[in-house]
Amino acid sequence: MHPGSIWGLLSVFLSLTLGGTKAQQTNYTRPVFHCGGDQVAESGFVGSEGFPSFYKSNSKCTWRLTVPEGNVVTLSFRIFDLEADSQCRYDYLDVYNGHSDSTQKLGRFCGTFRPGTLISTTNTMMLEMVTDSETQSRGFVAFFSGTKPYANDDQFCGGKMTKSQGEIMTPNWPEKKYPPGTSCSWLITVEPDRVIQVKFEKFLLEADTYCRFDYVAFFNGGERDDSRLIGKYCGDQAPQPIITNGNELLVQFVSDLSVTSDGFLAYYTSVPRGSQPPTVNSGADTRTIPPVPAAKPVEPVATLPPPVPTTTKYVPPPLVKPTRGRVTRPNGRKPVAQNPLCAKDCKRSGTIKTSFCSSEFVITGKISSLTLGPRGTLNINVSLIKAYKAGRLSIAQVGETMAVKLVSLCKKCPLLRRGGSYIIMGQVDEEGRGTLEPGAFTALYKAPHNRLLMSITNQPC
Repeated sequence: MHPGSIWGLLSVFLSLTLGGTKAQQTNYTRPVFHCGGDQVAESGFVGSEGFPSFYKSNSKCTWRLTVPEGNVVTLSFRIFDLEADSQCRYDYLDVYNGHSDSTQKLGRFCGTFRPGTLISTTNTMMLEMVTDSETQSRGFVAFFSGTKPYANDDQFCGGKMTKSQGEIMTPNWPEKKYPPGTSCSWLITVEPDRVIQVKFEKFLLEADTYCRFDYVAFFNGGERDDSRLIGKYCGDQAPQPIITNGNELLVQFVSDLSVTSDGFLAYYTSVPRGSQPPTVNSGADTRTIPPVPAAKPVEPVATLPPPVPTTTKYVPPPLVKPTRGRVTRPNGRKPVAQNPLCAKDCKRSGTIKTSFCSSEFVITGKISSLTLGPRGTLNINVSLIKAYKAGRLSIAQVGETMAVKLVSLCKKCPLLRRGGSYIIMGQVDEEGRGTLEPGAFTALYKAPHNRLLMSITNQPC
C-alpha cells in the first residue's frame, strides 16, 4: 500500500485526536514518529520510527506511556505490519503492563494480523520494538488513551486482587447485559507457592469464530518469559477450568460497540502448585473444533460388489479404463462420479503478477496440517508468515501464531506438502475460508520473495 493511502485510512483518527494530544508531530495531519520516547497525556498516537516508511533494521525502540492517575491505559492498534514469523523471533513488538520489562508482558506481536485491544492494570504501559538485520516492513500505529475502570454501585470492573479466592464478573451482572465499549483488566496475585484456578459458573458473550468482538482473555503472569496467553474465549460454551503456571493471572474483558450479551461469572481460588497440570490452550475460542491430526492423502477406493457366498471362489471383475472422469464396471453398475476438477491438468494458470491481481487473498505461510475433506477436497491449515492481500479471509490467532484455513477443491492439485513454506493465492468463500482451484498460484516460499511480493503490492493491478 502506498504511504499516501495509509495516511488516508488514518486521517479520520488523526484529525479527531492529534490536535489535543502531545504526540510528536510536525502538523495536525502528519505526525513524525521517532524511535521510542516518553508520552504523558490523556491520549495520543504511538508508532514505529519513520512510519509509514519502512522501519530501520537492527534497532530497539522503547516507548513509555503514562495517562492520568486513576486511569488505566487502553491501547488500540490502527495498522500493524512487521516481519512475520510463527514465533516472532526476528522483528517484534513487546507490550508490558508497566514501565519496565520486569513487569508482566501483555504480549509479543509480529506479522500483519492486527492485535486486539490491550489494557494495563495501572496508568502506565511500555512498548518495545526490536528488529533484526534483514526484512523490514511498514511498522505500526496505535492509539492510546486513559480510561476509567468501569464502576457501578458496589461492582468494580477490573483492578488488583490479592485474596486467595474471589470472583470476577462482567459489568451489570446479573441484572442486565454488559455495556458496549467496555474494557476491564484484573490482575490476580496469590501466595508465591501456589497457582490460580478459575471456574466459570455462567458464560454468555457475543459469539464469533475467532472471538474478535467481545471476549475474555487469560494470561499467565509473573516471570517475564511466562506472560503468555492461556486462552481467549467467547460464545455460549463455558471454558473448561483454567489453571495458571504461576501465582499471577491477568484477566482481560473487552466488548466492542455493537452487540452485547449477558456476560459471565467466574470464581478463582489458589491451589497447591503441581496439584493439577497447567491448562494448555491454543488461544482459540470455545467454539473452535479441535484440529484433526494430519493424515497422508490416500487414493479413492473403488466400490466393491456385494459379498459372494463362501462356497464359491470370487474373482473380482477387472476395472474398465476410466472415461471422462468416471469409473465404470462391466457388470452394468452405476458409474462412480469423480471430482470433475481433478480431471484438469495440474498446472497453475497465470503469472505471479496476474494471479496476484485476480486473487482475493495472497499470503505466505507454512503448512501445518493436511486432512481429507468431502468429495475429494483437502482441508489445509496454514501458519501465517505474511498476508499481502487478505480481503474477507479469516485470520485467527492461535497462541502467539496467526493461522488461516484453506480448502483445496482437488486434493491432488495444487500439490502442497506438510511442513513446507509456500506463496499461496486464491479466492475466499462465504465462511471466510480460502479456496484453491487446481490452477491456483502456489510456489515454494523463500525470504527474498518478500521484496518481490511487496513490490507487487505497491503496483496498480
